[in-house]
Amino acid sequence: MSDAPGIPNVSVARIFLAFLTIGATSLGGGVVGYLRSSLVGSLKWLDDETFVELLSICQSLPGLNASNMAILVGDRLRGAAGAAAALVGICLPGGLIMVAAAAAYGSTHRDFPIVNAALHGVSAAAVGMVLYVTVALARKTISKPPDVFFAAATLAFVTLLHESVLLALFTVAPVAAFWFRPRKDRE
Repeated sequence: MSDAPGIPNVSVARIFLAFLTIGATSLGGGVVGYLRSSLVGSLKWLDDETFVELLSICQSLPGLNASNMAILVGDRLRGAAGAAAALVGICLPGGLIMVAAAAAYGSTHRDFPIVNAALHGVSAAAVGMVLYVTVALARKTISKPPDVFFAAATLAFVTLLHESVLLALFTVAPVAAFWFRPRKDRE
């Protein structure tokens, strides 16, 4: 399945184990950071440009970015079997932990300050991880004034105008696609 140039030959079992590890070790909202450090950094299954392209697809589709990314990467590496293995791998640890947490939460509703403090710390770390990935990807993908303009327009659309990400994408993306279209004067 991965005979295409630039796509590593990885077994379905390896895909499952890699995404199982990512799913088991990524806490809070920082999963995109873990995905990038694993898929681009340590595993070298993707380069930064491909990661950004796949992340853009993930963010413009319904569903969780992590599961969308797992499906896209798994499919890219080994087709439907790779997509299924990656999806199960990334979802299994969190799913099992959430079932256990729901059962524990359902049995007692007492407030545990130490648990609340730990969760607060994890969420702060997750925000730091998302910020790190944002800055790292921005350095590699935003290199020209039009890139800055379209990124700023999207950010303003969501943060200043309080519009949905989907509406921002449907508004800014066609303009950006028109701007960056292939033209003879750029060749």
